[in-house]
Amino acid sequence: METTLQGETGHGNQGTGEPAFYTELISLLKQHTKKTLPKDKLARLKIQLCTKHRMKKIPTDIQVMLNASADDLEQIKPILLTKPTRGLSGVAPVAVMTKPLACPRGKCTFCPGGPGSAFGDVPQSYTGKEPSTMRAIRAEYDAYLIVMNRLEQYVVTGHVPDKVELILQGGTFPAFPDEYQEEVVTDCFQALNDFSTQFFSKGKIDLARFKEFFELPGNVEDEERTQRLHTKLLAIKRENKAALKQAQKTNETAKIRCVSLTVETKPDWAFLKHGNKMLEQGCTRVELGVESLYEDVLKITHRGHTLEDTKRAIRELKDLGYKLNFHYMLGLPNTTKEMDQKALQELFDNDAYKPDMMKIYPCMVLKGTPLYHIWKAGKYQPITTQEAAELIVEAKAFIPEYCRIMRVQRDIPTYRTEAGVNRTNLRQYVEQLAKKKGIQCRCIRCREVGRVQKKDGKKDGKISIGTMVYHASFGKEFFIQAEDADNDILYGFCRLRFPSQCLREEITPTSAIVRELKVFGEAASIGEDTSTSKEKAQHKGLGTKLMLKAEEIA
Repeated sequence: METTLQGETGHGNQGTGEPAFYTELISLLKQHTKKTLPKDKLARLKIQLCTKHRMKKIPTDIQVMLNASADDLEQIKPILLTKPTRGLSGVAPVAVMTKPLACPRGKCTFCPGGPGSAFGDVPQSYTGKEPSTMRAIRAEYDAYLIVMNRLEQYVVTGHVPDKVELILQGGTFPAFPDEYQEEVVTDCFQALNDFSTQFFSKGKIDLARFKEFFELPGNVEDEERTQRLHTKLLAIKRENKAALKQAQKTNETAKIRCVSLTVETKPDWAFLKHGNKMLEQGCTRVELGVESLYEDVLKITHRGHTLEDTKRAIRELKDLGYKLNFHYMLGLPNTTKEMDQKALQELFDNDAYKPDMMKIYPCMVLKGTPLYHIWKAGKYQPITTQEAAELIVEAKAFIPEYCRIMRVQRDIPTYRTEAGVNRTNLRQYVEQLAKKKGIQCRCIRCREVGRVQKKDGKKDGKISIGTMVYHASFGKEFFIQAEDADNDILYGFCRLRFPSQCLREEITPTSAIVRELKVFGEAASIGEDTSTSKEKAQHKGLGTKLMLKAEEIA
């Protein structure tokens, strides 16, 4: 359908004001697709209609969706859908920031935040201005309210939050008091369960109920509205209060399910006893603060653990079935560029490491940290944006296909830093530099079907199942992948491990552990038929094929 914006809005008199504006706009949107009405034409159409209906402000796409009926929303959502990269990996991430609690052995040299920090009482290792921290502050660090608010945001932006990845942030979680740990995890599961029962009917969002409860459309920055919502939500929380095991059991059949739970910790708080407790909590992924492969650097930065602790934690966690995301810092004190280059290579050459995922963080100087005073005294020179980008690009050349580079810098606003990397878009800068140098990264993220097709416009090709075998932490790993080898597109994968030791009763000498099973594509609803969808890769039988291959190997 050819779009002639002026012609479409130049006839008929449907009155003026908001109701008439939304009625006409939604009617026009229903005649289009994302291809016939791209964002630039949509913007022009809204401007024309705003002029016609004497609107003082141009409504956002979210406001348009909130003014649509449930049936109309299904038709116009593809045109208006915001944050298209959210959910491309198949799940909806929900970050839950824990309250400000001090580390039991004191802070690392470079670590900001914590109780009584230069940024106030904020979570450990954060500054109070990160998006997830600000959400937590508004919710007074109540995990139930944080999850509810995030799910509300997903629905408002047109996403289906059926499969959720909970990410617990804000310090070394296993070091927190046991009662607090259980409270946070229970609140998270209960929020998923309550959102499912409160706002879904017969598997679909009850839009009328949702909009009435959350007072939408409305001013989301209205503090009085926020307090009213908190009062209503906390009443539901009290009414449905359940123990952790019951909340987990209920979630197994809930509309919105937790398919992954991530905990952040340090190697000295990631041994067998900690791993067993995290399993009880439902944890499936551990973000492990490796930070450095040099003993003197670990000591001078007051990390509180040794390299042997790191290796032990990695082995025990993998043998318990966890998937591991290493945090590694570039440019730490007593570290040279050559040392960082060597360490990044060793992470994949040395069987004691071999991360499933990585977050690579250039060290930054933040006010109130011991490192800040060292820098002020002229005894530390932080790594620059260019130096960090060069190191990361060089690493991209040898990062194996079983690893996913999750992030290349902290989520801390640059205006909160005193020195170091001064760009918030370091990943884009790295990608541009890699392209300039002719370096093609083959990490999982750079090959995911949703990202590749969105970025390069590649079409589906022939998908085959292949297996990469490697040794790690005295065990044997099988990285089974569903890929289009010709176009280097990854549709899904399975991590199968033959453990090096039997750490639990259910793990025997003949056991093989599926540490991760993932199928990519924009998140599909649980039970949704996507056999005719060209845009969603999930649920086309790839998960079954990957599991069959794992069973064959086992």
